[in-house]
Amino acid sequence: MAVQAYGGPEGLAVVDLPVQAPAAGQVLIATEAVGVGGVDTLIRSGALAAYGFEEGHIPGGEVAGTVTAVGDGVDASWIGRRVWAFTGTGGGYVEQALAPVAQILPLPTGLSAAAAVTLGSSGAVAHFGLRHARFAPGETVLVRGAAGSIGIMAVQLAARGGAAAVAVTTSSSERGERLRRLGATHVLDRSGDAGVGAPAGYDVIIDVVAGKDMPSFFDRLNPNGRMVAVGAVAGQPPSDFGMKIMNAFQKSMSFAAFSAATVPEADLRAVRSELFTAAGRGEIEAVVHELLPLAEAVLAHQKMDAGEVFGRIVLLP
Repeated sequence: MAVQAYGGPEGLAVVDLPVQAPAAGQVLIATEAVGVGGVDTLIRSGALAAYGFEEGHIPGGEVAGTVTAVGDGVDASWIGRRVWAFTGTGGGYVEQALAPVAQILPLPTGLSAAAAVTLGSSGAVAHFGLRHARFAPGETVLVRGAAGSIGIMAVQLAARGGAAAVAVTTSSSERGERLRRLGATHVLDRSGDAGVGAPAGYDVIIDVVAGKDMPSFFDRLNPNGRMVAVGAVAGQPPSDFGMKIMNAFQKSMSFAAFSAATVPEADLRAVRSELFTAAGRGEIEAVVHELLPLAEAVLAHQKMDAGEVFGRIVLLP
């Protein structure tokens, strides 16, 4: 499945490509599940064309399946093992995916391929996003845009980490109730209002949304509060958003962006392994919105664009 024309989901099309042999340091994976991420929709839309993405690009950054071949320098014992893999900024919407051996992890017993591609990237971003915010037990947390896979994991990990309160912004009461079952204590509307009994301010805000309304959430930070943007599904914030912090100078608030690309690979592997094990034990939940055939990636992107997804859509080759 490739991006034949940038723009709407209809620009995606099924293409027939030869199976490539793994190069040195790579493995070939017969995919069982492919995660659909927010970055996939941004690339498909053409919003990231300036970063070198061209038409013909195959979306998808994480897959799970069985290793069928290995390249030079890769231990042959990987063949036949079920793994999760990060393919990078693309290359995942395929039946046979290539991935660096450094970016694969064995799937623990009891963890499905669909659960793995729901947790692998989003769980790591949520974990290290909270760490980047210096979150500590007893603090109050607000997750802005909590219905996506990153937000859902941030809610669960903050609750599991001993947060005094975990508030969420979401678009409906039904989604709010689902988030309560995952650890949220207060449900707010998209503007951050309407939370009965919610904290007046928050020590940490994890923001998946960004966009034009992001600066208003600085008003909801406590003194010494920290906001960390882990995504930008609503686009970039206004160029002068930092004025909110400067105008409230005496509150000593801070803002940071976070990308998992800055985390050492060994740390990512360790955290992903911990999350996979915890999910296999039922200690955290991988929320799969829907399973769709790979050939229906257009429908998956339509649902993403419409804001219908709670958790992650998973494509099945």
